[in-house]
Amino acid sequence: MAKRERVVRMSVELPLWRALAAYRVLTMVYAVLLFVVNPSKFERPWVAAGFLAVMSVWTLVTLPKVANAARCTKRFLVADLTVALTGIMLTPLADAQAQTQDGPTLPTIWTAGSVLAFAIKGGWRWAGFASSLVAVANIIERGQPSRDTFHNVLLVWVASIAIGYVVEVARASERTLARALEIEAATRERERLARDIHDSVLQVLAMVQRRGTALGGEAEELGRMAGEQEVALRTLVSSGLVPTTRASEDVSLGAVVRTVDDDDPPQGPELHDLRSLLARHAGSKVTLSEPGAPVLLPAAAAAELAAAVSAALDNVRRHAGEDAHAWILVEDWPDEVIVTVRDDGPGIPEGRLAQAEGEGRLGVALSIRGRLRDLGGSAELISVPGQGTEVELKVPRGKAVT
Repeated sequence: MAKRERVVRMSVELPLWRALAAYRVLTMVYAVLLFVVNPSKFERPWVAAGFLAVMSVWTLVTLPKVANAARCTKRFLVADLTVALTGIMLTPLADAQAQTQDGPTLPTIWTAGSVLAFAIKGGWRWAGFASSLVAVANIIERGQPSRDTFHNVLLVWVASIAIGYVVEVARASERTLARALEIEAATRERERLARDIHDSVLQVLAMVQRRGTALGGEAEELGRMAGEQEVALRTLVSSGLVPTTRASEDVSLGAVVRTVDDDDPPQGPELHDLRSLLARHAGSKVTLSEPGAPVLLPAAAAAELAAAVSAALDNVRRHAGEDAHAWILVEDWPDEVIVTVRDDGPGIPEGRLAQAEGEGRLGVALSIRGRLRDLGGSAELISVPGQGTEVELKVPRGKAVT
């Protein structure tokens, strides 16, 4: 990926630096030709010739400095701009009539190359700084600047800032493209690994489940466990939670399960995919339905919501019986995340929750409602005797982020 990102960076920036190098050479030749064609217009031609000689040598010697952003250091930029500003300030000394005739300065348009180097290197803010110094130098050099002077100064200032802004946009696009390439590579690796798992581990687990069911006895229990592991692993593969790096290609099934079955989910302000915390519950008796895209919440909020789901499933196992089936539905809305846990058990008799709270048995209220209340959300429990129980957990995004 580093190699691919480097190729993208070269395609975006390298032409800009090459164009800048060509511009500096061409404008150097132009400034020298203006002097050679009409040296008599200078009252002190030796001043002009001396500066142009220094500028020419400087331009040719520093061509490697404008080859890329790494070589174009801050020290070089300061020195290069100093050469340009010195040429502007020496213009009245070489040509006393330059102030009255509003003619070109000694470096002429070569000065713009120094400003463009700032723009390409550091963006529009650096360009604004360099062009402002050039503007001040031009105004001081003219003494009594005319409208044309202000026009030229404003043109250089606006043009350099615009170019610097374009460079920043190009770099942002470059980073976006590099990220897209990284995601594409990770997706392809995940698909390859999913195919490998499907062709090996999942088929073996399915075979163990079928053979165990056919044999009966203890083998039937092993087959049931293999079936649960098959469902859990399929959930991991479909959710993109299976490790996708080359280093994890030889990871065992136990390591894959351990990746998501972490007793200490990450805490902190960073976002975490809620699906990875809920995937551990999927099995032969728990069906997990989730969006195809990550359900991102702050790590602490995701952990609390997952713990509330776990508490709801504990109640299903405790009160609905061993044969009960549970369903987890995850809904990701712009303003909130909703997780619904439903079971096909006998349901909760009317008034049972109120009686439990009155007797101090606050398992449901404390473990589920308390967690959601701390997140600024809510928990609603609906139970009909003989038709199962449904727990709806809502977490507003705005409150969950804070």
